[in-house]
This record gives sequence, structure tokens and C-alpha cells, in this order.
Amino acid sequence: MTRQILTDAVAVGQFTPGPVFSSVTFIGYQIHGWPGAIVSTLAIFFPSFVFVALLNPLVKRMRSSKLFSEFLDAVNAASIVVIAAVTYDMARETMIDWRTILIAPISIFVTFKYRYRNTSFIVLGGSLLGYLLSLVGLSHP
Repeated sequence: MTRQILTDAVAVGQFTPGPVFSSVTFIGYQIHGWPGAIVSTLAIFFPSFVFVALLNPLVKRMRSSKLFSEFLDAVNAASIVVIAAVTYDMARETMIDWRTILIAPISIFVTFKYRYRNTSFIVLGGSLLGYLLSLVGLSHP
């Protein structure tokens, strides 16, 4: 799979509800068409249902244990670090000209200013802004 296809998968995931799930379905489709999309969608959902069913009764007991509570806190912190690292890598790969460098902080500002808005409006706004900036015709920063 090329970087462009992976970037497209992440973009599709950001535009639709459940970013990871949508991205996995898109990647499955890219790899093996509709059967790949169906198998990857089932594969991404099924384990979570199994884990929730098995672990839900134990979570309260785990949180009351100091050791497990600290472990769960560490897992939360690690997931934030992974998200930050992926965000950094994607920003480095996608912010390649003055347009994308301009759109990024505007999008971040709008995201935090209007927290309870649907993120698809931010994606559409960024797309529209990118299109309008491409009409400017300046190809160099």
C-alpha cells in the first residue's frame, strides 16, 4: 500500500464517524475489494465486542486495585503519546507548501473554538479553503 492510499484512508476515516473503523474498511477494500472491506470491518469490530463482554465485569475491580489502576492510567497516557507521534508524522508528510501550512492552524483554531460542531464541517471547510487557495496560482512558498 502506498503512502498516498494510507493518507486517503485516514482522510476517509476523519470524514466519517469512527475514524479507525472507516480507515480499516477502506484499506480492506483497497487490498481485496468488497470481500476485503467486509472481512476487515468484522475483524476490527469483533474483538472489541468480545473484550467488552469479558472485561466489563472486571473493570470496577481493576480500578479499585492500585496496581491495575496505575496500569490503566499508563495505557491511557501511552495512547495519547501514540496519537501525538502519528499526528506529527502525518503533519510532516502533508504540510508541504504554504497552503497546507496556512490551513493547518486555521483548522486547529476552528476545531478548538467550536468544539461541539461536527468535524465534517471542518474537513469541508479545509477542503474549500484548499481549493480557493489553489486558485491563487502561487506554486512556491
